[in-house]
Amino acid sequence: MPVYVDCAATTALDPRVREVMLSYFDDDFGNAGSRTHAWGQRARAAVERARDQIASVVGARRSDVVFTSGATESNNLAILGTCSASLHIGPGGLQARPDRQTYHIVSTAIEHHAVLEPLAELELRGCEVTYVRPETNGTVTPDAVVGAVRPETRLVSVMHVNNETGAIQPIGRIADALRGRDCVFHVDAAQSFGRELTDLAHPRIDLISASSHKIQGPKGVGALIARRSTAAQPLQPLMFGGGQERALRPGTLPVPLIAGFGLAAELAVTEHEERAQRCRVFRGALLDGLKALRPSVNGDPSLTVPFILNVSIPGIEAEVAIDAWADLVAISNGAACTSQSYTCSHVLSAMKLPKWQIDGALRFSWCASTPQPDWPAMVSAVAPYTAGVQTP
Repeated sequence: MPVYVDCAATTALDPRVREVMLSYFDDDFGNAGSRTHAWGQRARAAVERARDQIASVVGARRSDVVFTSGATESNNLAILGTCSASLHIGPGGLQARPDRQTYHIVSTAIEHHAVLEPLAELELRGCEVTYVRPETNGTVTPDAVVGAVRPETRLVSVMHVNNETGAIQPIGRIADALRGRDCVFHVDAAQSFGRELTDLAHPRIDLISASSHKIQGPKGVGALIARRSTAAQPLQPLMFGGGQERALRPGTLPVPLIAGFGLAAELAVTEHEERAQRCRVFRGALLDGLKALRPSVNGDPSLTVPFILNVSIPGIEAEVAIDAWADLVAISNGAACTSQSYTCSHVLSAMKLPKWQIDGALRFSWCASTPQPDWPAMVSAVAPYTAGVQTP
């Protein structure tokens, strides 16, 4: 059985989380919107407890947490919901309102497609977007981001941890520089929520997208944390009906998923140091175990999280290595949502890496419970492809 080393795509459900979820599937199965009986009241209490658990991760309030289906929906709500006041529904969908100022948005060239595609949709409807390019180390500079902000800038959207390289973006310093600016600051924290804690608590970050299944919670649930005290403009809903979640995300709440997300978030914080240390140990073993292959790390290792590593091995393309290691490890050559497209990584391309590094890029991502693979066997499996190859 290969070792699963693709935790940036998704993580295994924590057994403790599963146990809590089952109780809300089997026993306390009520609708959280039903206030007239005990089943509904218990469901409502579970939802509010989960709000507290999730809000506490970033120093927010219970009322700031809006439950969604995951970070993709949260990103769409944050981006389209912030800028929809300048748009109207026309024959072709959302269109710029002729009587309203169209907005300027600042983002980066290394965002996840769940951010890039809503931004592209806004561009089609008349909004202007400035995409800040990263340095070769995989990070953007605060000066570049804030320097792109204009008086008419409505939104700044910068991810926290890059899903392909693990590069940590300087969102705390960007938030500091945005103080006094009349724009909304959104952070896609899909890869960092519950794992990189300090910067997400910055009060100048207005909107935070989070996903449960990245922290050993269930798939199908996430949150947009929308701080009421700092958001420059109110969010507009993308769907209507029912009035749930501050009327921003209507529909019956999936109580078992929400309860599971809440516990996963709480465990991520209480076990943070222990998990981080185990991840650092795994990372050290990975680099030591593959050193005979002379891997090149894509990005600056000192600026990346301890649970994602993107490397290229001289002389071997990513698909060849993945196939050779199929019985040993399960890894990816990029983001899970685009790994089947076989297109060049927009992240590594934006970093202006050499073609051989882009073609050979392999993403290893793990969590605290990931066992060590058989590193010598991995080296042996691809050594024939690398024999005699010089490091470019």
